[in-house]
Parts: sequence; structure tokens; C-alpha cells
Amino acid sequence: MDDNNPDDNFIATSTSKLAIPYSELYTKARRSPLSLTYYGLCMFSGSYTVKLHFAEIVFTNESTFSSLGKRRFNVFIQGRMVLEDFNIEQSAGAVGKPVIKTFQTYVTNHTLEIQFYWAGRGTTGFPNRGSYGPLISAISVTPKFRALDLQIGSFTLRQIKAATRNFDTANKIGEGGFGSVYKDLLHDGTIIAVKQLSSKSKQGNREFVNEIGMISALQHPNLVKLYGCCTEGNQLSLVYEYMECNCLARALFVEQYRLRLDWGTRHKICLGIAKGLAYLHEESAIRIVHRDIKASNILLDKDLNAKISDFGLAKLNEDDNTHISTKVAGTIGYMAPEYAMRGYLTEKAAVYSFGIVVLEIQWQK
Repeated sequence: MDDNNPDDNFIATSTSKLAIPYSELYTKARRSPLSLTYYGLCMFSGSYTVKLHFAEIVFTNESTFSSLGKRRFNVFIQGRMVLEDFNIEQSAGAVGKPVIKTFQTYVTNHTLEIQFYWAGRGTTGFPNRGSYGPLISAISVTPKFRALDLQIGSFTLRQIKAATRNFDTANKIGEGGFGSVYKDLLHDGTIIAVKQLSSKSKQGNREFVNEIGMISALQHPNLVKLYGCCTEGNQLSLVYEYMECNCLARALFVEQYRLRLDWGTRHKICLGIAKGLAYLHEESAIRIVHRDIKASNILLDKDLNAKISDFGLAKLNEDDNTHISTKVAGTIGYMAPEYAMRGYLTEKAAVYSFGIVVLEIQWQK
């Protein structure tokens, strides 16, 4: 489990040493008064085995009050209920004892969704109010097919070096927080753009994985297409479709590359960005807040169609969340005030950033 914003109120820790195999899996658990949702992104179509690991480490028998605690919750995988009124202690036969529930599921849209909901039964106030909701120690997901049967979107370091001529500076077309970007040609004639992680990058492994997960799970004409990645050795590279006109920032602000855009073209670019954001916020299977919409993250193809890129800082936005308290990330000048000053993140923050980009498109001669 990967908790982007861990909080002690939502992490349960065992107060005693667990004398069980793989105890490190069960020493801590994620909990919530009402619900938890986990997404598996960048998934291939096919059958998977899902194992849910549980251990009751909150309602122990160490005190009269804690022994009164009972939790019951429901579990859904891909929208189908697989456990109803589930009681960890009852299923395991004792507190502090692990129980593993195994299920088979199928992924068809690149996304696996696992949800845990309080069943409305059990304790509501002992030992502490709000501690009766779902509790999950660990989740494992294993494909039931061979990776060699799939187009896994993986590039070897040898392929990347051959395409970039060992990252020749003559092929360099850009530089960003992630690292350098190179224009490359595969053996089949496909022109690609390779983004190489720099050792001095402001973004690390977490953002690299986030980028892969987010953009691989999303498909839209106004989002840049990810072909694959290279993770060989210490090499981290992302392989994208090549965008002939580079980024909007260069087209607007760099004198030697500046494009004279008529109003019809400017309108098309704005509309393309808006369509991409509408998909992220309302139309995709998972809701995404980009967090770094700016001119340099809008790419233009040969026909000046706009595509949103760079999802390294993007975040999932679950339904019914009007505000999400989060560590502020993005670019000063494009951030919405409520996000920059108080850390409140909603889709409105991305819309505000889009408004700044629209003003730049409008004002630049």
C-alpha cells in the first residue's frame, strides 16, 4: 500500500509484537471510519489474483474497553461485493492473527479498483469513536498470464541508446524538472520523444512511477500518449509520442521558435486544453487533478493540436472530496490562491491554472 499523505489518525499500529510469519505486513494497517479506496493503475487486460491481508490490531483483549470493539465492513473489487459484514477477528479466529482473503478478478480498462466500506454495524464508540471502520494491512495483485504474451511497453537501455545515439545533445529538444528530452527514431521509423530522468531532477522515483500510472490509465486525443518506459539498471526514461511543434511555452515566448498564431488557432489550442481537462475531471474512469498545468506542459503536434503532458505531480481525486489537504506542488504563478496558501486542492485549481494559460495565449503577440 502506498499512502501519499500518511496521518496517524488513519494508520493503526500494533501495540504488541506479533509472533506470526511476515509480521512486518501486519504491524501497521490503513484504517478509516467510513471507507478506503485503492486503485491499481497501468494494468494490462487480463485475469488477476487479488490477496487482501488482514489482522485485527486495534480491538485487542488488552483492556475491557478494547475487547468491546467490533468492526464489520464490506469489500468490493471492480464494483462487485466480495465480502459482506466482514469481521477480521471472527474470520482469523483471534486478534493479532492474520487472515488472507483471495479473489479472482478481471481488468479491462487499465484500472483495478478495490473499495472498503463500513457496513453500518458493529461498535461505533469503543474504544475510540471512529475506529470501527475498515482496516487493511496489505494488498497484493498478481497477473494470471505471462508478461511475454503482452505488449508491455518496455524499452531496453540498448534500444534507448540506439535511438538517441547515446543521448547525443544534437537530438536534445527540451529540458524540464524531470530531465532532458530527446527526439529519437526507432527501427520501424516511429519518431518518439524520450524523457530521461536526471540525477539532479527535482522529481524522483515516486513521480516517475506516478507519471507511468496516471498517463497509462488515460487515453484521450488531448493527452500526450505514453508508449512505454525504460527502467534498466539505474536508467529511468519515459517514451512518448513525438510532438512536432514542441511545447506551447516555446511557441509563445522563445523568440527563435515563436509561432505567429491567428485567433482561430489560439481558440483551437484553448479548446484542446479544456477538453483534456474535462476528460481528467469528469469523463475518465478515475478523476485526476493535474497540479501543474502551465504553458511548458502543453505540447503541440504538427497541426497545432494541444495535448496535456507531465503527470508526475498529478493526484487522484476521489468522488465526494470537495477539498483535499495535500502538500503543495506545482509552479508559482500558475497556482490557485487557495491551493498555494492553504493546500486545498480540487479540480478548480487546475481550472485556475488553465485560466492563466489562456491569458498568456491571448496576450502574447
